[in-house]
Amino acid sequence: MDDTNRLSIAEARGLRYAKELEGHVTWLDSITGTALGVLAVASGIYTYLGVSSLLDDNGALSVIAAISYSAAVSVGIFVFWTYMMRLLPAVRTVGARIGLLLSMALGSLAIIAMSSWLNAAALAGAAAVEQHLARTVQDYQAALEQANSVAVAAQGLGRDVARVRQSFQDLSEQEATGNLSGLSGRGAVFRVLRQKSDELAALEEQIASQQPLVEAAFAEGNAILSRMRALTVEPGKIEARSLEFSEESVRLAGIIAQLRQLSVAPLVARAAQDLSASVILPELDASSETARGNQQSTISSVLELLAQRAETLRRAAETVIALPAPAETTYTPISTADAVIRYAENFIPSWAGAIAIDLLPAVLVFILAITQAAIRSGKEGIRVEDGLTLAELRGALLAVRDLEGNLPPVATAPPAKPKADVMMIRPTDG
Repeated sequence: MDDTNRLSIAEARGLRYAKELEGHVTWLDSITGTALGVLAVASGIYTYLGVSSLLDDNGALSVIAAISYSAAVSVGIFVFWTYMMRLLPAVRTVGARIGLLLSMALGSLAIIAMSSWLNAAALAGAAAVEQHLARTVQDYQAALEQANSVAVAAQGLGRDVARVRQSFQDLSEQEATGNLSGLSGRGAVFRVLRQKSDELAALEEQIASQQPLVEAAFAEGNAILSRMRALTVEPGKIEARSLEFSEESVRLAGIIAQLRQLSVAPLVARAAQDLSASVILPELDASSETARGNQQSTISSVLELLAQRAETLRRAAETVIALPAPAETTYTPISTADAVIRYAENFIPSWAGAIAIDLLPAVLVFILAITQAAIRSGKEGIRVEDGLTLAELRGALLAVRDLEGNLPPVATAPPAKPKADVMMIRPTDG
């Protein structure tokens, strides 16, 4: 055999390497279709569960719609990845590879959009809704505590009112003994002081009457919160628990509104404005002009003191009014699919599993592409006849013999007869 027909050692090794890889690929092709089918069916099942959670109606039509959608998803996933596994490893040009890679990326996005998020809803939908309930409980708890803080701070104004009331009461007692205006008894100054002392006493009683209501409302709100927390972790279907949770949230919202209304800060602010503005001045009842002058001077001092005390109360009440009001909290029911999307950062493993079950075949596509490239590299520069194995060569020879045996015989012309040599004999003269 001519040396030019012989394979080098490197070429022989590359050929054996390519043959080995081809054997593995041939065996793997026998299970690839089944594996793709299992993955597609599994994704379709979870997609069905996700679609079912979105449908409000549980009738036969809704079931058929969910089954149809999940079946379409399964078929689409199977066909798409079958195309990719067959075509991407086979193409050789850079342009074709880039085009198929872009097509695979676009198809993967479509699969995520139509299947993966529904798979995640099926895997972690109930947990995501429970997360939504827990977040809502936290919001309601913050609102309840804030409303109670404002109400308690407003109740604290009762002490300020009591101090002002006590000061006017003490002044009235001093006036009764003659230590204020110099006139003992219950004259004009005494009546002015008693008038304001009685007004503040009535305000103090009104504030004190609100205290049991505030405490009862806060206790009831905490009881509702405890029930709502229990609903977030109780066993059972999340839909039933969400419905009961919604009812409890409405009750709690009413308690928070009640606490806001029980705040007496606006009442104290209005009373402080009226404290100095609405003073009924009695007639001066002293017997002499000098004594009446003393009464008028004392009443003027009392009115100045009254204005100062009223301003102090008003500022204290406005400080309470300026406290931040509780945030408006409203529970909004949410589906499992929406909950998974809203709280996606808390369910990364579920999202990873939902996406992986749909996009795992992409890894197989890349494995096949790399293997096919390695096979082509091992056969680089090898002629077809050099790559034939002994079995393939024997099969080729048998095929040639069969082909020759089936061909009709070729008609041949009979051989031409040889021409006889003609000898001309000339007569001789005599």
